[in-house]
Amino acid sequence: MTPSRNTKIVATLGPASSTYEMIKTLAEAGADVFRLNMSHGNHDDHRERHATIRRVEEELGRPIAILADLQGPKLRCGTFVAEAADIEDGQDFRFDLDKTPGDSHRVCLPHKEIFEALEPGSTLLVNDGKMRLKVKDCGADYANCEVIVGGTISDRKGVNVPDVVLPLAALSPKDRDDLEFACELGVDWLALSFVQRPADVEEARALAKGRAAVLAKIEKPAAVRAFDDILAVCDAIMVARGDLGVELPVQNVPPIQKRLVHACRRAGKPVIVATQMMESMIESPVPTRAEVSDVANAIYEGADAVMLSAESAAGNYPREAVATMAKIAHEVESDPTYRQVLNNSRYVERRTIADGIVSAAREIAEATDIKAIACFTQSGTTASLVARERPEVPIIALTPLVGTARRLCLTWAVQSYMTAKVDRFKMAVVAAAKAARDSGIAGEDDQIVVTAGVPFNVPGTTNILRVAPCAERLIFATDPE
Repeated sequence: MTPSRNTKIVATLGPASSTYEMIKTLAEAGADVFRLNMSHGNHDDHRERHATIRRVEEELGRPIAILADLQGPKLRCGTFVAEAADIEDGQDFRFDLDKTPGDSHRVCLPHKEIFEALEPGSTLLVNDGKMRLKVKDCGADYANCEVIVGGTISDRKGVNVPDVVLPLAALSPKDRDDLEFACELGVDWLALSFVQRPADVEEARALAKGRAAVLAKIEKPAAVRAFDDILAVCDAIMVARGDLGVELPVQNVPPIQKRLVHACRRAGKPVIVATQMMESMIESPVPTRAEVSDVANAIYEGADAVMLSAESAAGNYPREAVATMAKIAHEVESDPTYRQVLNNSRYVERRTIADGIVSAAREIAEATDIKAIACFTQSGTTASLVARERPEVPIIALTPLVGTARRLCLTWAVQSYMTAKVDRFKMAVVAAAKAARDSGIAGEDDQIVVTAGVPFNVPGTTNILRVAPCAERLIFATDPE
């Protein structure tokens, strides 16, 4: 369990990585969280992957988190007579609700909600932004556009509407079905795609009923504008740079990424940086220098996790992709500049007793020879608050709840450790010291900081801190009952 890095790795499973052997290989290479992409595969496929991950988890003897990523309301155009059509710069092109196959002058856009929200001057992007059209006039069932950037448009290509908040539910009927399936299966995290407003997150939370934590993917301009309100109602954030880079000028994405990461750190909520991090490794055993710098930059920013998508799901080198990410994280975190950047961007929050406890734990750990901060947690909140402080020593989260242990696999530097319920603080200290020794983080002669809440087993009661020896005999000799 001895941690070699603080930044967690999320690996997407797919055709290249669904066997027991490969999933175990990816976990051993450094994957902390496995992502099930509900846009691909059926429920039987995901059920089998879920079972395999749990088998690997048991064999490796450490918690592994599973994240189910819902597809969301993906907008697509209809079909064409010749399966595709060329449209040229400056020409007129029409989208409508007529299901007749299209041509070089029109095509069906089977989403009446788009027409209800469009205004003259609105932009429509097709095929990941490769084609750009501007609305000239529109009505309840049509939009006449001018082609600004033309190209070849083919059957069912994706359509983005970057400058309009669409009156679309964040959860399609498929998403609702997938959400219930994933919760019944026992996933730890649900990722919501194309979130636009806080209500989208609240709807998913109501359906999840506490069975999984809810993560909001930020990939639309509307979500960036409403980010503070979205962050307040979700459990974690994913900076999904793919669609974000389609709907916004590409040069806007890096500063948005930094702002979102820092906001999540202030809130003490996990943040994943995702999309095209090492895209070249789909076909190459080594990434480009630019990709290495991109991953390193996210780690320097203090992101909780970095994610692989097609690189691990469909690429030729899934193991190498995970291992390379782990090596980058290890190298960056060994750089003195990494600690300087984290300290300079640290946000000190001291509004509650729990805030004061975790802040004091960090100060004590860095002012003395403390080997780890151990925290007892029911919901995972205490561990997340400790991680928000970005201490220089390892964080051990002790919990009797396997769901909490798994969810914390997404949180910066936290190593989860299962323990029995305790009702006395002395036994909590004993359990923490044993976890520190068993993990190799500390030895008999070392000391750790222990945080907990009294009464025990009640979420949100962090109110006690103790500097404790790791030797059990010293705990019984010196600690109060």
